[in-house]
Amino acid sequence: MRTKTVLISGASIAGPALAYWLDRYGFTVTVIERSPALRSGGQAVDFKGATHRTVLERMGIWDQIHERRTGTTDTVFVDENGARLAFMSGDFTGGDVEILRGDLSEIMYERTRDECEYIFGDSISALTETEDGVSVEFEHGAPRTFDLVFGADGIHSRVRRLAFGPEQEFVENLGHYYCVAGASPWSTAGTGPRERATAYGYNAPGRLAVSGGSKAQQLYMFTAPELDYARDDVAAQRRIVAEAYAGLGWEVPRMLAEMPEFDDFYLDSISLVQMGKAGYTKGRVALVGDSGYGNTLGGFGTGLAVVGAYVLAGELALHDGDHTVAFANYDRMMRDYAKIAGNSNAGRFLAPRTARGIRMRNWFLGSRMWNLMLKYADKASNDIDLRDYPTLVAARVN
Repeated sequence: MRTKTVLISGASIAGPALAYWLDRYGFTVTVIERSPALRSGGQAVDFKGATHRTVLERMGIWDQIHERRTGTTDTVFVDENGARLAFMSGDFTGGDVEILRGDLSEIMYERTRDECEYIFGDSISALTETEDGVSVEFEHGAPRTFDLVFGADGIHSRVRRLAFGPEQEFVENLGHYYCVAGASPWSTAGTGPRERATAYGYNAPGRLAVSGGSKAQQLYMFTAPELDYARDDVAAQRRIVAEAYAGLGWEVPRMLAEMPEFDDFYLDSISLVQMGKAGYTKGRVALVGDSGYGNTLGGFGTGLAVVGAYVLAGELALHDGDHTVAFANYDRMMRDYAKIAGNSNAGRFLAPRTARGIRMRNWFLGSRMWNLMLKYADKASNDIDLRDYPTLVAARVN
């Protein structure tokens, strides 16, 4: 094999998924994660369609995901008095199977931790590509050299910044922010089939507040210019949300009063990653998952991450580690498939800026056009010629 040692930045979903396949194909894998430990909890993520399921079954984790799935959650949009205005089926928002992000990450980590090296509490500080590899410097650890480096470190990817350029060149802020507070209250440890749940959402122009359901205990989504806040200053982030929703009725005062009690809290912009002509690879560096084709709350991010990891590792194995050929194929295949990530703006749809926009959204949810959009989403989630890499690689080796 031409390349052997690889470094993956990020241990959430895309990173461990890529680690699984690369290890299976004979690469020596190191995963580095800036958090001090595997992250638990988090909002629910989902998979949809035959393509996603095929990859998960080939990883051998479909049954585990199904066992730890959350329940399907329908969303009822209400007015200030709680009267029903519109309905959004959980079959759309939860896909075929939904699971807490932390649970999915744990499943993938368990599948790879004995074979792959995991380093927690550290991150990449510099990358220097040479003719034979990539020299990597870390915030804390000693420098090391790897044949290939992969960025699986999310929309705010440090690997992308170091290898491709500043974030503002590739990430578009779509004009909304979202906040999830409180991990899903749904049990996830082998308690049998989940019941269907209902979450309730209230809109004011440019704002949405959702209470209950399987995604998180609270969800906020609001319009705002680009905000300047420290990503590790949770207290400041709580104040931002409280100020954005001050004065609203319905259940919002209760929600804001409860919000400080939740340890599980996350605030970020709704943003779209667009690599454009740069593609997802450069030299010996490649991006996978949200770092290359993320669209916050777009509905396909987790599926794109696991499919992208499967394709990237499969192409490398199929071409005996020749990254020049494998990366070109990965770029081509994922550029087409990842187009689905650029076709939606969850903030504009769920938190319209005007009262008229809210009324139009509510009408749309009950219209024939909504059903047509669901059919398009079903088709798009499977719109890739998925190669059977494990069989192809085995045949090449034998």
